[in-house]
Amino acid sequence: MSEFRRDPVLGRWVIISSERGKRPTDFNPAEPKKTNGFCAFCPGNEDKTPPEITSIREPGSAPNSPGWRVRVVSNKYPVLEIEGDLNKRARGIYDTMNGIGAHEVFIETPDHYSTISKLSRQNVIELIWMYRERMVDLERDGRFKFILIFRNAGQDAGASLSHPHSQLIATPSVPKRISEEINGTHTYFEFKDRCVFCDMIDEEKYYKQRVVVENEHFISFAPFASRFPFEMWLLPKKHSAKFSELENARIADMADCFQESIKRLDSALEYPPYNYIIHTAPCNTDKDYFYHWHMEIIPRLTHVAGFEWGTGFYINPTPPEQAAEILRNACKS
Repeated sequence: MSEFRRDPVLGRWVIISSERGKRPTDFNPAEPKKTNGFCAFCPGNEDKTPPEITSIREPGSAPNSPGWRVRVVSNKYPVLEIEGDLNKRARGIYDTMNGIGAHEVFIETPDHYSTISKLSRQNVIELIWMYRERMVDLERDGRFKFILIFRNAGQDAGASLSHPHSQLIATPSVPKRISEEINGTHTYFEFKDRCVFCDMIDEEKYYKQRVVVENEHFISFAPFASRFPFEMWLLPKKHSAKFSELENARIADMADCFQESIKRLDSALEYPPYNYIIHTAPCNTDKDYFYHWHMEIIPRLTHVAGFEWGTGFYINPTPPEQAAEILRNACKS
């Protein structure tokens, strides 16, 4: 029988359709489309992108030239522009403001055909370090209230270029989804005097049914009320509200947990399209002690249709306990 499950953060209900019980072989990711062969992100084409904001390079190599390992540039077609003022104003009952923000691209590796699961450990460490550094830098801009780091892996996940890359968008207001998470975590904290995410970590560590990867400082698991088949959340075990506060000594552990989680996903589902997003506390606030930053990894195996749009319920055909078991066993020889 199917089962309703309630997300303890948002209060959102999910339908786990246990009778369907879809396994990896039941999903058929779309075939990748052919490209014309030119890639602006490949080494030697640095002049085809906006000038780099920062990079990690081989000693002696110059900015905007080959020799980089991770490179950050402004998005050539930004959603938001960094120059200007917000100019908040009203039009009758409607409110508007200028599209001010930041939109950056992390070119994760010079290797056009690589993936997160195939990168060297050092490359992943450097990528996580760069995520944190860009967030730290942009948090200094008083116009920005929230910074999102995300990746669209594969065309079905929204990627327009196949070269491995992820993105950052800074916004002048806190997105509704983040506000809902903050409200949910605050309500839980007011009632129990504890962090809901910390309680989730304790629960998952105790029962271990949904844990996928765990090391000393990080854990990834299939959430109890998973919206999507093979969804994973990755969290620091130590309570922390802001990703920008990630300590240097913990970056390698995060990189290991993150890369191992993606490796298991790629192994079990043969390189599916997916998104990952980092949810962190808003900028320039000290009222975040009850929040817990985390990464959500979302395979794009099913489609949101009429019932989901009309009700707000998600239907997940793969119970998270089953998904976690498959992922745990994915890389075993």
